[in-house]
Amino acid sequence: MKKSNSALLAGIIFVVMVVIIGIVNAAGITAFEATFWALVPPLVAIILALITKEAYSSLFVGIVLGAVMASGVSFTGTLNIVTVEGLTDAVAGNAGILIFLVVLGTIVALINKSGASRAFGEWASAHIKTKVGASIATFVLGVLIFIDDYFNCLTVGSVMSPITDSKKISRAKLAYLIDATAAPVCMIAPISSWAAAVSGCVTSERYSGIELFVRAIPYNFYSILTFVFIITITLLKFDYGKMKKFEDRAESTGELGILDLSEDDEYKLKEDGPAVIPKGKLIDLIIPVLILIILCVWGLLFNGFSAIEEGGIIEAFSETDAYVGLPWGSILALAVIIIYMVVRKVMTFNEAMECVPKGFCAMVPAITILTLATALKNMTNMLGAREFVGNAMAGAQNLQWALPAIVFVVACVVSFATGTSWGTFGILIPIVSAIFPETSSLFFVGISACLAGAVCGDHCSPISDTTIMSSAGAHCNHIDHVETQLPYALSVAGISFICYILTGLFDMAGIAWLSLPIGIGLTVAFLFFMKKRSTDV
Repeated sequence: MKKSNSALLAGIIFVVMVVIIGIVNAAGITAFEATFWALVPPLVAIILALITKEAYSSLFVGIVLGAVMASGVSFTGTLNIVTVEGLTDAVAGNAGILIFLVVLGTIVALINKSGASRAFGEWASAHIKTKVGASIATFVLGVLIFIDDYFNCLTVGSVMSPITDSKKISRAKLAYLIDATAAPVCMIAPISSWAAAVSGCVTSERYSGIELFVRAIPYNFYSILTFVFIITITLLKFDYGKMKKFEDRAESTGELGILDLSEDDEYKLKEDGPAVIPKGKLIDLIIPVLILIILCVWGLLFNGFSAIEEGGIIEAFSETDAYVGLPWGSILALAVIIIYMVVRKVMTFNEAMECVPKGFCAMVPAITILTLATALKNMTNMLGAREFVGNAMAGAQNLQWALPAIVFVVACVVSFATGTSWGTFGILIPIVSAIFPETSSLFFVGISACLAGAVCGDHCSPISDTTIMSSAGAHCNHIDHVETQLPYALSVAGISFICYILTGLFDMAGIAWLSLPIGIGLTVAFLFFMKKRSTDV
């Protein structure tokens, strides 16, 4: 579809929705709050993004639509809600993460300007010989950086892109590998910002938040099966869906789908002579990354210990605020890395300072989309999505064996529509705790289904912050990332749904543990089937 036609269709959809809302409001029916209407603005934004292939306007349309509904079709009310409750609150609420993004962008610019990325690419080209090796190395690094998903996305992208580029892996595939090892690994890592967030949502009288999180890990089928999926499809050396088109194009033409093709200044010819040769070595990438990891972990722990009177590392992580700890650690890391680069004489102090605006500019697209996505989430909260989901779940209590699968689907839908895992399990964990008795073995399965569904919907959603960060980390078009990733994520989601059905049935026989091996077998069998099908075609 041509862009002009897509824009026209987007405009028609928006006008039709506003007219419908106006008619409903004029008829005296103002009960938008705590109904399915609460999910309409994000769903419209997602549909428009997929139609137009353009994220900024689609998100803004969703924000305006939500504001129209929340204001009762009032012009001034809509303007106020969009400006204050939407965009202003989004910037204020995300201020810590926005600082973290800018600092990370600056650190990446420093590493690139020093020539360390080039040195790492040369080393990797000599030691990682195949496309399979590059994909597995990306996966392993993603799993190792389990502290926080934002940190994971941007670090893995900047470190691994020279390797994946050299092996003709498209940036869309790199974005998938990043995204699939960001939220999923954080959701099964007891020491992470996600574990802390989950622990904070738990109100159990019988279990601590971190204990409940750990006991739910074996039933987090989506996260675990995503890892099985990545390893299997990599070893089988094939792709399907739209990802196959991107990978085939990368292999045959070398077109990787990089969003920004501009070269860094140090690689350009100067007017008065040859190109400046960067002095950076491989160690100049390894040490800054280690500094960043160590100080970010310190920032999270320091913030966590400041919030508790007594306790250890687990308790500190359960009380930490990633929106404070990560900026602390990253700002300190930036200062140390600049000192390191200057002392090593790989760049001057003035050259290091030139990387600050470069880092900011590199993160502007991600910051813009993140701000718009958060504003859209604010609209959803104002319209009472939490109450609607709670009421919908309350009617399913009689189907105990099917409840884990139902919870998984509901969490997927809510997370997909709102673009937030944390918001989803924040809504659903109290509801799930009320539905399942804490003495029941299905209590842990229900909690895990909630967490798995939240990750799955987040993984699929074009308005998810993690999806946005993965596109930014891989420097690929955001909608390309969403469209290529969706078939893979939905495949794992379908198998996970089957596993939750089996777990509910097996629980009655005391063999719920058997669901995970069956799920692994189904994932591998599915990919063998898809490869045979693609070969036959």
